Amino acid sequence: MTRTVVESKTKTVTIGFDEPFCVIGERINPTGRKKLATELEAGEFSTVEKDALEQVACGAMVLDVNAGVVYNSNPDPNQTEPPLMTRMIELVQGLVDAPLCIDSSVPGALEAGLEAAEGRPLLNSVTGEEERLEVVLPLVRKYNVPVVAISNDDTGISEDPDVRFEVARKIVERAADHGIPASDIVVDPLVMPVGAMATAGRQVFALVRKLREELGVNTTCGASNISFGLPNRHGINSAFLPMAIGAGMTSAIMNPVRPVEMEAIRAANMLMNHDPNGGAWINFSRVLDQVNSGTPFPEASRVSAPPAGGRSGRRGGRRRG
Repeated sequence: MTRTVVESKTKTVTIGFDEPFCVIGERINPTGRKKLATELEAGEFSTVEKDALEQVACGAMVLDVNAGVVYNSNPDPNQTEPPLMTRMIELVQGLVDAPLCIDSSVPGALEAGLEAAEGRPLLNSVTGEEERLEVVLPLVRKYNVPVVAISNDDTGISEDPDVRFEVARKIVERAADHGIPASDIVVDPLVMPVGAMATAGRQVFALVRKLREELGVNTTCGASNISFGLPNRHGINSAFLPMAIGAGMTSAIMNPVRPVEMEAIRAANMLMNHDPNGGAWINFSRVLDQVNSGTPFPEASRVSAPPAGGRSGRRGGRRRG
């Protein structure tokens, strides 16, 4: 069984076929969040602090950290993003013990995050583009970390799932050339919006099965992409997630501060026999009882539920190749 190990200084989370579904919290990302972007440029981090604490309370096992702010005062992200990434990583890991996912399109920001992160973070991301492969894979090898592999290349994003599979295969093979095992590759097969492509759901379920059976890799996705442009997006997302889990998907980058999606994941974990004796489901049911009584989900989660997922344990430092 393929297992991808992600660690903070004190906590280990394993992404795997026989593990509970790994929820990667997406909220610490200024993309499309003007208020957060403005705060970050001003050196204000109260929203980051709130998002970190709430996401972990609600069940995020890993936190994605993205520092992609285009400063009004300096539009060059190669200059502004690396120091901001360092500051955000240090802040977040000082607040929570969840492992981190370092998310950037700027290579300097990726390395800055890797230098600042304690433990073994997940790197987000590499693609099949030649330039990206040549820059990111050496970082993955140098810091001995797992990486998200997104199934697009120099030709863009294909609507053909077979093409996206071949891009994933290419990344896995190129990673192997650098001494990076398939267990350290978490493939994002790219979820298309079902409102624009009626077969998008069926496509990704088939792709996930193929990636698992033929490449032996773990998988992830931006879960909310499936419902983009449609009404009642939470309802679609909460149906999509357990279907993806049933197809073999092992993680998702998503907003955990939504009880309907988290309820679907908790139920799917139990039905897949990834929740021993239903303990997590019973704890989550207590959270829902409080939510139904009017308590906000993050507050109910902090009061009623134990920390979600992962195996705790201290490490002696990052392993490097």
